[in-house]
Amino acid sequence: MTQFYGKTKICYGPYALETLETFPASHAFVVTDPFMVKSGFADQAVSHLKRKGIGHTLFSGVEPDPSLQAVVEATRLFLSSQADMIIALGGGSAIDMAKAISYFGHKADSNRKTTLVAIPTTSGTGSEVTSIAVITDKVNSVKIPLNDEMLIPDAAILDARFTRTVPPHVTAATGMDVLTHAVEAYTSRYSNVFTAIYAEQAIRNVFTYLKRAYDHGDDMTARDNMLIGSCMAGLAFTNSGLGVTHSMAHSLGGLFHIPHGLANAVLLPFVIGFNSFDAGVKYTEIAAFIGLESATVEEGTRNLINAVRDLNTSMKIPARVRELKVDEQVYRQSLDSMAANALEDICTSSNPRMPSHDDIVTLLEQAW
Repeated sequence: MTQFYGKTKICYGPYALETLETFPASHAFVVTDPFMVKSGFADQAVSHLKRKGIGHTLFSGVEPDPSLQAVVEATRLFLSSQADMIIALGGGSAIDMAKAISYFGHKADSNRKTTLVAIPTTSGTGSEVTSIAVITDKVNSVKIPLNDEMLIPDAAILDARFTRTVPPHVTAATGMDVLTHAVEAYTSRYSNVFTAIYAEQAIRNVFTYLKRAYDHGDDMTARDNMLIGSCMAGLAFTNSGLGVTHSMAHSLGGLFHIPHGLANAVLLPFVIGFNSFDAGVKYTEIAAFIGLESATVEEGTRNLINAVRDLNTSMKIPARVRELKVDEQVYRQSLDSMAANALEDICTSSNPRMPSHDDIVTLLEQAW
């Protein structure tokens, strides 16, 4: 049996933030980062709560790649706040942390009913509709993906006004994260007709609108479509799974603190080549629907790889890991441990071609 699960109410379009006033709640636990507070974005969200007489507790201590230790501390604060709604405002880190707080809060008090609302401020992770949250074990320098239906937010608010000020380099990295999500969902061994529809549209959106958003941050048509594409890719991969690009990116990020989308962007062309024997037909389908020559599987796959590399280059994303200021000696000494972590990563199980330890070491060497 094949299934597709969609739990999240998605609110999008101009002034979508006003939807916050429609949720029944008495107290909200707002999870965000210091920039959201400093920029006034957090106040915009809180103003809608105040308009409806909803109390709030503001937790603004979200850090990039939220740690397990920080999640534990924030969960304690959430439990003491007696909040019946959690609002995540920010990028993937804020949303992942809010999801983890909701998850562990439920484990601590299973009788507590909490509504989880995600408001993404970058077009990247799709975390606002997924069953996955990534937290970092800083003691062992590894990223830990959690996967549970309890992590899926009840509602997602897609208001592109929050993405207008995202700087070009972040727009590029997060946008390539969208592309990697969509490509890996489309080619996953667990893909189906529903995930393919969402993944295809997300891929189309990236190739049509990402460079526009990168070049012109105030192009709201591009910003809207990237935010929607990110959400669609999230809907696809939370049902189909991802692939070894993400597995290796988790290892790279955990060890060298490379931004996740940037790691995916660099690794994706190498993984497409690795998977081409098993997923070449699907890569050729992707090439065809974005307008690339694809008369044969070999041509379609090759042109897709080149299109990904060209998109990276156009946004000044490096082609190799060595250009990311990674120490070569440490990198080479860590190849075996990174490969071992990637093999154990939950994303590897849905890759179209099952890699061995040596396969992943080879891919990491090629990417260097």
